[in-house]
Amino acid sequence: MLNQFHHTAEDMIRHNGGRATAGRIGILAILLAEQQAITHREIEQRLPQAQQLDRVTLYRALEWLVEKNLIHKVTSDDRAWRYHANRELHSHQHAHFKCTGCAQVICLDKLPIEANWPLPAGYRFQEIELTVKGLCANCC
Repeated sequence: MLNQFHHTAEDMIRHNGGRATAGRIGILAILLAEQQAITHREIEQRLPQAQQLDRVTLYRALEWLVEKNLIHKVTSDDRAWRYHANRELHSHQHAHFKCTGCAQVICLDKLPIEANWPLPAGYRFQEIELTVKGLCANCC
């Protein structure tokens, strides 16, 4: 299944001016194959044995992919970052849904977050994180 995402991942990385290393391609291909956001550990488990990366290299590759806006990370109350591929350029803030039953996290792209709130003088908006919690269709 990952093979079908391998070329897409490589093209996305090259299009963003980056070195298309086996690690970056493998990570992005895994995230493109997923319908939900997954943790560092889940990415590590899905990497083929021949492509295993040490933790630091994996974190650096994930951060590079975030910087290039190829993926985004979602904070969670369990203190684990979850990562999701940006199939389209995520230039807008959007909400996420976290299932309290199975911990699945998905993007709610059709629920953009507008940052039109008046902030105190000298304050500047950077990003908003909004997580809607409830039960997914499988857990209801």
